Amino acid sequence: MMDFDLEDELVFNEDYYAFLNVSREATKEEISNAYRSLSRVYHPDKHLDPENKEKAEILFNRTKKAYEVLSDPHRRAIYDSLGVKGLETEGWEIVQRTKTPAEIRAEYEQLAEEKAERLKQQRTNPHGAITININATDLFNPYIDDLSLDNELDIEPTSLLPSVEISGMNFNQSVELPLTQKDTCTLAGQLQTHNGTGSGGINLSWRHIFSHKSWGEVEMLAGNGPAISLKAFRTLSKRFFWNGGTVLQFSPQGLRPGIMSTLAMQIDKHTVTYFTYQGGLRSLLSTSIVKDSEFGLYNFNVQVGLPHSFISFSYTKKMLNQELRLKIAVKGGTFGGMVEYGAEKKVSKHTWLSAAVAVGVPTGVKLKIRLNRANQTYSFPIHLCEEVMPSAIFYATVVPLVVYVLVKKGIVEPFHKEQQAQKIEKEKQKNQVQLMEKRREAQAAVDLMTATYARICTDEESKKGLIINKALYGKILNEKSESEEVINVTIPLQCLVRDSKLVLYEQSKSQLPGFFDPAVGEDKFLYVSYTYRSQPYEVTAGDTELLRLPKSSHRNSVT
Repeated sequence: MMDFDLEDELVFNEDYYAFLNVSREATKEEISNAYRSLSRVYHPDKHLDPENKEKAEILFNRTKKAYEVLSDPHRRAIYDSLGVKGLETEGWEIVQRTKTPAEIRAEYEQLAEEKAERLKQQRTNPHGAITININATDLFNPYIDDLSLDNELDIEPTSLLPSVEISGMNFNQSVELPLTQKDTCTLAGQLQTHNGTGSGGINLSWRHIFSHKSWGEVEMLAGNGPAISLKAFRTLSKRFFWNGGTVLQFSPQGLRPGIMSTLAMQIDKHTVTYFTYQGGLRSLLSTSIVKDSEFGLYNFNVQVGLPHSFISFSYTKKMLNQELRLKIAVKGGTFGGMVEYGAEKKVSKHTWLSAAVAVGVPTGVKLKIRLNRANQTYSFPIHLCEEVMPSAIFYATVVPLVVYVLVKKGIVEPFHKEQQAQKIEKEKQKNQVQLMEKRREAQAAVDLMTATYARICTDEESKKGLIINKALYGKILNEKSESEEVINVTIPLQCLVRDSKLVLYEQSKSQLPGFFDPAVGEDKFLYVSYTYRSQPYEVTAGDTELLRLPKSSHRNSVT
């Protein structure tokens, strides 16, 4: 995927579930059993050597902390929702302990949403749109001066290249200025130019929210003569809502009134019908049905009025896994007919890129490129020819796809990889002290596991059970050898074996006792070579992949 946004900041997070090697749905009994098992290894009283006792105190405190959080439903609910930072936040102790974990989680998710909404209301909320109209009809319909057809005149062509020009531009920008929780002021400006002739305007509006069912707005406009408009919205019932308004424009020709009213009806969960009337210099009456579901968007519209009447239908297929939308639309009326098809692709967390081809009579062929970046929209309608020509349709369809692939593979992906590599290296340097601390803690855990490791190996060998011959964790490529980004975890993995079985749950294995993250920000894997009932087995699993040993599919066919 083309991605203009880098990932969130890389940090070292404490995962208590992974440290105890229990699932996130683990019962209190399972958590207690895991705690007792680790306590037998890390309890300071189990070690007489002063150096080992000091190491054991550090690891036992971490084990105890994980157990205290996960065994307490109240603290566990907070941890599940917000992590360790949530536990460190002041004020959580006032929450009633009689509430269930689900209620606690829901309550604080609601508080977080309300806080985020308040912050959003306090900020100016800029919106902008830039449209650049490009006339490229000379590519397929070259203009030939009638004088050049006169054999008696020797007129040389002015240029060997086709003419591509900008025929018009539109700029729109608005900024919201929250005054109170219910009052918002919006300042907006527009600028248009077409074939050398320009115009513009500025709008100032004030919106007041009367309740969750209604709001009203007053807007002052200046540009093509001063104007004032009144708008309102009202929820009439559970299934009906209305919005409308009126505008009075003062021009040299006199006062120009206008009115607009829309009544909407909710048919079902995904379908809404709209009835719209607009009166004034251009009167129209329209009705539309919009069905917006998880997998598709349908829009059927009929409009009767001046200067044009038409019928249109569009369908958008939402491909959620590919973050892609495919659209086709048909429109016909007094102006002529048109068919439009295109695609919209999410290229980053905040960016959508779309391309569409419109083929119509008498408009010809147009290629529409649009980029939506957060609240900003950049549109580039390109008029390719004034007639319906197969060559124009072909190039309008193929060229955007080829350019997208070339830019993605040749520019964006290499750039993103380089930026991500720099970010990872920067984070490694930034967290070097913490990484060294995690490395020392992992080595201390391995040192304390020596006796347990020997006991489990002896027990498993006596019954030809599960023996870990070699286990490597980190950025494993082709060679399964130790390096700075790959560590040997044979001992800590063997210590997790219980009754000839081993289960690692769907969480980062870097949090397991005796493990640490040797390749921060990189994709990591766990390679295990083991024997069970004197037969060789081998497996490589992803960092957060569920792993169960032994398993018949791991059987090594090469003996």
